[in-house]
Amino acid sequence: MNIQIFGTKKCNDTKKAERFFKERGIKYQFIDMKEKGMSKGEFNSVAQVNGGLQGMINWDGKDKDLLALIKYTADEDKLEKVMENPSVIKTPVVRNGKASTLGYQPDVWKSWS
Repeated sequence: MNIQIFGTKKCNDTKKAERFFKERGIKYQFIDMKEKGMSKGEFNSVAQVNGGLQGMINWDGKDKDLLALIKYTADEDKLEKVMENPSVIKTPVVRNGKASTLGYQPDVWKSWS
């Protein structure tokens, strides 16, 4: 397994995801979304598996103004806005090769081998 966890240090679900893999002795790479974020290629491959761009956005996030701006931005400009503001992406994003999940989903991770 080649696990990557994209999240933030303050996100409780990200901490739970890290603990899930640590407890099972599975090595993972943590990428802090505030420091580095995701590349467009990484984002697109995760979005493809998880309901597209709309599925990647945490519509219940704190920054309501930014979320409204993204919601009403022209479709062709949405990806760029989200990439500029990775704080609106649901976390953790957990990748295992082509497979990926959004949020805390231990039942799915258990099925990965």
